[in-house]
Amino acid sequence: MQLEKEKILSSEVEYMELGQPIDNLLSKLVADDEVAEGEGSDELFEHFAITVDKGQKLLRLDKFLVDRMEHCSRNRIQTAADSGNILVNGVPAKSSYKVKPLDRITLVMPYPKREIEIIPENIPLDIVYEDDDLIIVNKAAGMVVHPGCGNYSGTLVNALTFHLKDLPLFQEGDMRAGLVHRIDKDTSGLLVVAKNERAHARLAKQFFDHTIHRRYVALVWGNLPEDEGTITGNIGRSPKDRLQMYVFADGSDGKHAVTHYKVLKRYGYVTLVECRLETGRTHQIRVHMSWQGHPLFNDARYGGDRILKGTTFSKYKQFIENCFSLLPRQALHARSLGFVHPTTGKEMCFESPLPDDLLAVIAKWDGYVAARQLEEEE
Repeated sequence: MQLEKEKILSSEVEYMELGQPIDNLLSKLVADDEVAEGEGSDELFEHFAITVDKGQKLLRLDKFLVDRMEHCSRNRIQTAADSGNILVNGVPAKSSYKVKPLDRITLVMPYPKREIEIIPENIPLDIVYEDDDLIIVNKAAGMVVHPGCGNYSGTLVNALTFHLKDLPLFQEGDMRAGLVHRIDKDTSGLLVVAKNERAHARLAKQFFDHTIHRRYVALVWGNLPEDEGTITGNIGRSPKDRLQMYVFADGSDGKHAVTHYKVLKRYGYVTLVECRLETGRTHQIRVHMSWQGHPLFNDARYGGDRILKGTTFSKYKQFIENCFSLLPRQALHARSLGFVHPTTGKEMCFESPLPDDLLAVIAKWDGYVAARQLEEEE
């Protein structure tokens, strides 16, 4: 059996040695994905590939994989196959498929259970939609999505574990129960969470196939030259600061990342934009915009927490400080989320209004620009 490293999300691992159990890879994948205090917008699933040995005897696909994946149940394999997440030679395969020599098997699966105690916490949730398969949550800024790196309570997973305590998926103490993506701690907006294994697997496949529709609203420094554009640049961990992500413009490292943007309103010194994610890398919008010279307003990690554009007048400096006080975080909100329902097959689309802190800062910029126009007309 030959194992190959794919573009595995939320991970930085070396090639596996031939013959090493697949689950050893899984343990490495999850070891380093809590960059920056558990934040990140990477999708929470794995992708890996197997080329079957030349001497392999005919064997059911689920049995073949269970024999090679430590701590992975046959039920989990069968759920992935039923969801179309296991391909053999590029074609979706059922659990009963008989594996043959030199078959190429590729898998997309949600991350396995992490060994950490999850304490259910009765934390209020802004639930936008809920049915038997999934729940849509409008996450408030300041809430970490899942435990890790010092954030072991008060997270979205703690709240979900309490809210969904009667469901098997949320009774095993899994720190990523139902999660297929996440947004940064200080980013507000929409998240979809699966409520059962089948929905989990099918949503993970949609994220992997880039068929999920995600749009964000951001306030960035500077005046973008075009009304619409696309930013393409590999994103990986910064070689100088492990808590930051970095764009490898030459493609020498990192993961392929694409962000589309559209200007919503220009304020001269800052610009309100809508960003559509084609991929979902950690801090993608934040690092892509910073790379283009337009850091998000008040994004301390990427240099947006100081005056980058504008005048030197003390009145303007005070105005910016007032804005920072109103919005003590990066100006980023996950406004819309669209996907195909994992059971009904229907297109689902959800919208979240801009939160009060971002609305307040936008209103201040509206007032500032209007006042300057009056001064110029006098």
